[in-house]
Amino acid sequence: MACDEILKAVFPLLEGEDLATCMLVCKQWQEIAQDDYFWKCLCTKRWPSVCKRPSPPTVTYHKLFKTFYKPQHNRPLLPPRLSFKDLEFYIDLWSKQRSKQSLIFSDVVPGLVLQKGSWIPPPGISDVLRSHLEGPEHTMTLPVEPRFNIPYDQMVSVSVLVGRKDSNKVACIINKSFFDYTDRSTFRAHAFDYLDISPAHPFVSGIRAWVSLLFMDHDNDGIIDVFGIQVDFGVAASSEEEVLRLLDILDWK
Repeated sequence: MACDEILKAVFPLLEGEDLATCMLVCKQWQEIAQDDYFWKCLCTKRWPSVCKRPSPPTVTYHKLFKTFYKPQHNRPLLPPRLSFKDLEFYIDLWSKQRSKQSLIFSDVVPGLVLQKGSWIPPPGISDVLRSHLEGPEHTMTLPVEPRFNIPYDQMVSVSVLVGRKDSNKVACIINKSFFDYTDRSTFRAHAFDYLDISPAHPFVSGIRAWVSLLFMDHDNDGIIDVFGIQVDFGVAASSEEEVLRLLDILDWK
């Protein structure tokens, strides 16, 4: 039996990686192994449905197999287009008593200040809260200066806008959301809102932004002593780069 006939009998029995290796042996083996029939046999084993039509869905079965026979590995992402030095956050807290609203905190926070979250909390905070602030999650925190006290049952709302210095645009993170859940075991009160994502990303939705008040409870007739504010996006962004990528796709106006 001629050498070519032997190769044509053996090549259909090989796995894809082995057949590709045979193409490197010599020009004769390469020319024979390029026969798309062999690659159709391999595709038939892996994706039988693609071989039920008269021609391959790609240029050749060889290309189809070479492209998809291995699971696609996560490709490294490019660095975020935003940086905290280009951002500033506008944070406003309001208390509501009957029909009257009173401003209790208002500040423009440079992105670099909110980015670090490395300020030293005041003495006397609970071990549970201290452990949370030292955790690996990426949360943006800042001190409340001056600190303020609010009754435990008082309605408080928060708005957070973010501005870009590089483009003079603003996006909304939270818009007048109430702190409707106060966890006295972790010494945090929580408010959330759903992010307004740019229409350029129609398949991204349902991402919550969270703002938490960090407080100490001195058992003083239901008064909580607020000393810090925390902003995060839950599991949607657990690192600094993920936070910046998420902010980048907001609906900037």
